[in-house]
Amino acid sequence: MRTKSLNKHCFSLLVIMLTTIFCVSAQSNFTEFKGKVVDIQNNKYLESVSLNLNKANIGTITNSEGEFILKVPEKYLDLKVIVTLLGYNTRVIPLSEFTKNIEIELREAVTELSPVSINAYKDAEKLVRKVFEDKDKNAQNESIYMTAFYRETIKRRSRNVSLTEAVVNILKQPLNTFKHDAIQLGKARKSTDYKRLDTVSVKLQGGPFSTIYLDIMKYPEYIFTDASIPGYEFSFNSPSTINNRNVYVVDFKPKTKRSNVDYIGKLYIDVETLALVSADYALDLSNKRKYKNMFVRRKPRDVVVYPLEANYHVDYKAKGNKWYYSYSNLSLTFKVNKKRALFNKVYTLSSEMAVTDWEVTATEKRIKNRDRLRPTVIITDAISGFSDPDFWGEFNLIEPDKSIESAIEKIQKNIEKQKEKAAKASRNGTPSP
Repeated sequence: MRTKSLNKHCFSLLVIMLTTIFCVSAQSNFTEFKGKVVDIQNNKYLESVSLNLNKANIGTITNSEGEFILKVPEKYLDLKVIVTLLGYNTRVIPLSEFTKNIEIELREAVTELSPVSINAYKDAEKLVRKVFEDKDKNAQNESIYMTAFYRETIKRRSRNVSLTEAVVNILKQPLNTFKHDAIQLGKARKSTDYKRLDTVSVKLQGGPFSTIYLDIMKYPEYIFTDASIPGYEFSFNSPSTINNRNVYVVDFKPKTKRSNVDYIGKLYIDVETLALVSADYALDLSNKRKYKNMFVRRKPRDVVVYPLEANYHVDYKAKGNKWYYSYSNLSLTFKVNKKRALFNKVYTLSSEMAVTDWEVTATEKRIKNRDRLRPTVIITDAISGFSDPDFWGEFNLIEPDKSIESAIEKIQKNIEKQKEKAAKASRNGTPSP
């Protein structure tokens, strides 16, 4: 079983520094659209809603408060936006109808499968095996060059102590090859309050690979293999809908506590194509001693790390008759115990990545070896970008929620204070602090 390999890639606790590489987009003229998406019945904000242009591979996703920003090049302003969320009816809205701060209402879908569809797969395990057997037919079989927005936050209790945002380029390799995906850092900014984070000499690592490895169609070895599938118990849940298509919902969990598998969750499978549409799963932490220090790569001897939660999510999007990786997120909460310390420390690391643009690559489209991120690397500290409101330019990104906005405001204030101190020191002819 490869659980330790997955979590080592996702949550190694070793800091490695990297020089930031900045890239310039070829596009220069764009229009920015803002708004939020809500449930029409209860006005509840809807998170992780996809908004995609109908004839271009450009899109974004809503944040935890249902808010979004969509930046559209001028040549695409006559297109429509497809608004989708699992379990809701899809809406198609022309960009010409977008107001300054549009509120988009979605209605929950009523899903009814025909008797033929229901009876086609009485054995949920058989259906899951079929999904992975047919992945070459349903998923990408060519190289895809993607642009994605990545965000990572680390909290101590409820307070943000580290915030990273980046635009990355991804060379997504075909599923029918053993080549791993390549990632190039495009533009990034990060700030970390090490006084709050590094109280026990444990520094946290995260990065875009932590989310890309959640693509279980590309990397099934981390969760579902011929050897591991028999260890799971699969069962059907109520069907659902995404993009006006019916999907099977399959629950899975270890058959017994002695099963050599580690996850519980749900798979959402397209009824028509048997492609994986979405997956929600979590590490089964019922045996906490089993996972003690699992996520730690380097730590002091007197520190013990216990994971409290480890949750994962991945989405795929259909284009023509193929399905492509589009979004993933993870959340890891863990407790750090230090001998003779009066209180333990609880940290939460959250990462998410959304594909905002992509194209099928020509043979010459490559990411050079010297520009590739290593799976073990993190993005270097670079706080200056937070003082520039136009830092991202025309890149699409996930709108920050209120807690992240508050952290950014504090960063901006600190930068302004530093500038004022430097200016004052310069006027007085003394060295700046």
